[in-house]
Amino acid sequence: MTATQTLAQQITSTKADSLPDWIYHESKRTLVNMLAISISASGAVPVLALTDWARDEGAKARATAIGSGLRTSPTIAALLNGYMAHLQDYDDTHFPTVLHPTAPVWPAILALAEDIGASGRDALAAFAIGAEVACRVSMSVHPWHYDAGWHITGTAGVFGAVAGAGWLLGLTADQMFNALAIGGTQASGVREVFGSDTKALHPAKAASNGLQAALLAKSGFTGPDDIIGGRRGFWEVLSAAGHNEEELTGAWGDRWAFANNGLKPYANGVVSHPIQDAVIKLRNEHNLKPENVAGIKAHVHPLVLELMNRAEPRRALEGKFSFQHCAAAALVDGAGHDAQFTDAKVLDPVISAVRAKVSAEIDSTMKEESARVVITLNDGTTVETTTEHATGSPENPMSNEALEIKYSALASEIIGKTQADELLSAVWALDWATDVKQVTKLMVKG
Repeated sequence: MTATQTLAQQITSTKADSLPDWIYHESKRTLVNMLAISISASGAVPVLALTDWARDEGAKARATAIGSGLRTSPTIAALLNGYMAHLQDYDDTHFPTVLHPTAPVWPAILALAEDIGASGRDALAAFAIGAEVACRVSMSVHPWHYDAGWHITGTAGVFGAVAGAGWLLGLTADQMFNALAIGGTQASGVREVFGSDTKALHPAKAASNGLQAALLAKSGFTGPDDIIGGRRGFWEVLSAAGHNEEELTGAWGDRWAFANNGLKPYANGVVSHPIQDAVIKLRNEHNLKPENVAGIKAHVHPLVLELMNRAEPRRALEGKFSFQHCAAAALVDGAGHDAQFTDAKVLDPVISAVRAKVSAEIDSTMKEESARVVITLNDGTTVETTTEHATGSPENPMSNEALEIKYSALASEIIGKTQADELLSAVWALDWATDVKQVTKLMVKG
């Protein structure tokens, strides 16, 4: 069988009861995280622009947009929610590929589950299957695909949306094969747009296109013989420097690629997280003040300079892709939440002054989640520490307690504490719910 046929059979033969308990729990954790950051992002200018566009489309009201409560078609709801889920760059990250699996997959599943009345447990299973496929596709092209400039969350994410939505629809293996083909030809997104409103369009389109592909396949729409492994398929065109088929088609259950997924404590590019952990630790341990710091030097994985070397960010979203800004905000504010990445913070004279003192050099011994940071004080003395595994990485995961604190801080500000608490309870109980409508009802601002 071709790679695409093998994957289609693996997806459709997976039963909800065969999934381990930890996957259901992690799926709920990712939904809690997604709802928090999406609700928080729901009033952002580009979100309002997308919502106005969606409202003007006048689609039949079948699924709900987070925050605004706009009722629209499932594919448009998936696009809106996928955009909000990634806009703050506060969503989960898969190691080592830096895929963000939730933003392209959960919005597709949530919209479809609401539309067809699927149970909460089936929605969780569908997400888990979709997330696993997105992670496996990512691993099959890591690192060549990302190095070439593709944004893996958009390109691999669409396969995850297809898989999860197709499984929830009950597609046959042949239909799933065609759905992967329909979605796969829409795999897109380039890294040039990082630091702009356009970056979050990648998972948004992946969610919407993936759901549409599954629906089209169910209606009889067909695709090519092998969208992934064909002579001009995903591997050959979007990862010309190499691919690893075993990472895609290895037996399910022997290993789970999704197990290497982690939730973010900071609202910026994940490769700067070990720097932020280190700076905040040194700040707190030594009572460091901005005016006493002469320099901050980080020894880092090569991706830090590849992805986040912006010494002078000009706007909020660029700050999220500036390791210099991330380190400076960590020293000044002791935090890295979305509040540290506003236009005002990027232009803040105190943070800007510290940012000019931040530098980094590549250390080939460092992993993506590791960094060594040395802070030099005005009197010439130095303090340093090494982050072995950044907070939120698979080896140092965010606890349920920390996740709930993050959720409450973000969601309560928009929908109020009482409603936020009710929504949180609904997600934790989702595997027992007959449908997802309590979640979609409570994720709307009153």
